[in-house]
Amino acid sequence: SGSRAGPAPAGPPLPRGWRRERPHRARIDPGAMSESQITKRTVYVGGLAEQVDKKVLEAAFLPFGDLRSVEIPVDMKSGAHRGFGFVEFMEVEDAEDAIDNMHHAELYGRTLRVNLARAANNKPSTESNRPIWADDFFYRKKLQDEGLGVDDEALDA
Repeated sequence: SGSRAGPAPAGPPLPRGWRRERPHRARIDPGAMSESQITKRTVYVGGLAEQVDKKVLEAAFLPFGDLRSVEIPVDMKSGAHRGFGFVEFMEVEDAEDAIDNMHHAELYGRTLRVNLARAANNKPSTESNRPIWADDFFYRKKLQDEGLGVDDEALDA
C-alpha cells in the first residue's frame, strides 16, 4: 500500500474539513473574469461573532484555496461589523469546497451560514425613490383628513 499520484476518485462525501485533491490547473487571468465568474468565486459568510475580523475570517477560509479578497462590511454609525462578510477565492472550485465544508460550521460559538454570494443589486427601483405624495391616493387621503376635498373636474381640465 502506498499513496498513488493523481486526483482522488469521486466517492462518498468526505468528513467535514477534508477535501479531495484536484489536479493542478493553470491559473486564469482574474482581470478577464466576468461578473458571473466573480460571484461564483465569492462566498457570503453570515452569523459572524463580534470578535471575528478580516484576519480571522481569512484564516478560517485559507485552507480551501488561494484567496483574492476578504471583506467584512462595517456599520458606519457604530463602527462594528454587521455580522457577515465575503470571501473571494481565486478558483470557483475552492469556493465550492469552502461552502461544502464551512456551511453550519462553528466559529467563536456561532453557527456560520456560508453560501454563494449574490451580485449586489445597486440599481434602486423607481418605486423605492418615489415620495409618498407622488401617489395620488395618499395625497387625496391627506386632503380629506384635513377636511378638504379634491376638485376632480379641476384636475381633468
